[in-house]
Amino acid sequence: MKNVIKNANPWLWIPTLYFAEGIPYFIVNNISVILFTRMGVPNGEMALFTSLIYFPWVIKPLWSPFVDILRTKRWWIIMMQIVMSIAFILLTFSIPHPSPEVISATATPVSLFSFTLILFVITAFASATHDIAADGFYMLALNQQQQSFFVGIRSTFYRLSSIFGQGVLVYVAGVLETRTGNIPWAWTITMAITAVMFSGITIYHTFFVPRAKADAEKETEKLVSNETKKKTTTEEIVNEFARTFNLYFKKPGVLLAIVFMLLYRLPEAFLLKMVNPFLLDTRAKGGLELSTENVGFVYGTIGVIFLTVGGIIGGMAASRWGLKKSLWPMAACMTLPCFTFVYLSMAMPSNLVVISVCVAIEQFGYGFGFTAYMLYMMYFAEGEFKTAHYAICTAFMAASMMIPGMVAGYLQELLGYEHFFWMVIACCIATVGVTFTIKVDPEYGRKRISKDEK
Repeated sequence: MKNVIKNANPWLWIPTLYFAEGIPYFIVNNISVILFTRMGVPNGEMALFTSLIYFPWVIKPLWSPFVDILRTKRWWIIMMQIVMSIAFILLTFSIPHPSPEVISATATPVSLFSFTLILFVITAFASATHDIAADGFYMLALNQQQQSFFVGIRSTFYRLSSIFGQGVLVYVAGVLETRTGNIPWAWTITMAITAVMFSGITIYHTFFVPRAKADAEKETEKLVSNETKKKTTTEEIVNEFARTFNLYFKKPGVLLAIVFMLLYRLPEAFLLKMVNPFLLDTRAKGGLELSTENVGFVYGTIGVIFLTVGGIIGGMAASRWGLKKSLWPMAACMTLPCFTFVYLSMAMPSNLVVISVCVAIEQFGYGFGFTAYMLYMMYFAEGEFKTAHYAICTAFMAASMMIPGMVAGYLQELLGYEHFFWMVIACCIATVGVTFTIKVDPEYGRKRISKDEK
């Protein structure tokens, strides 16, 4: 078995590894929103606490160097999957069972979910650490040709985990809600299914994630180091760690770049936190009153598919136009499709096709517009410490979603859904403003076209 593990075919572990990378992320950040909403937690408290769970991804760059320093990437992958498996098992038993009357009155106190929230936080830290280790292991276990070949495969299976997490699991929970008439039990069974599935993946990876030679060599180098070398290495690591941040914040235009990273997605940051509650809430409260299974189909499946298609087409367009020419069309696609939710909140359609089309348009626009954001982070991270600086950029990206999400629920409760979505439209001014201020190399990200191709 040792030889099998050492030389495992990448097809045996890359698809499952990146599927496993996505599942906890979407459960913590997306399914938690639907779970709390269906359990009758008020939108204000729901949005605040589910946004706070996102904090580990904000501070991930602070401990990412230690994942590289301590133990192998493979060790971190397996250990974090074990931690998350245990957390999912405990989540199955931690879901409270408020009465139907309390749920329908949207009066379930979030304090009832204290242990559930603790488990979500543990899962979030383990998932963020797993992301670091998995991406690092990918580069150590594969040569450059293999990395290029499998980059599309890993992205595809990560997207499939999104469909599974936001679509299939939510649909299953909805069907169980309908058949049992018991919302807490439906979600308990759904989490049990997740726990069994993820535990199975963890056991599979224990045997089939290879022991990469480059990964093992780094561990051996650490073990043979003497105390003096360890001290010197530690000092060097601390100095390099500080120098990484120092150089980042000394980059030309860093303040404008940070403002761009924090505000470009502001409309979407507010919108995403309230989409599922809007689709699920009763019409008396201004929602569309869809069933849970319909939300799993409309938003978790159709929405994710069009988000993915938008991202693919956005990547193709960016490679053709370059970042500079892409900025304005993509900023428009980040903002204008938000009007679909203004329409939904005003027209209040009951036709599932109409709702699905609106969600598809908005998600396609988000996927297409997000490409410019990702490309700009890569552009700003160029230079020394490219990888570390990109990680810092992703921390600002996470903060750009977490901070607005924390207050989104309270704003919705204050304004109602229709006025809340008009407020989202007003926030589009921020996207336009920061897009106007930044400057980029006109040729960055643009594919060189030969005369024959013209």
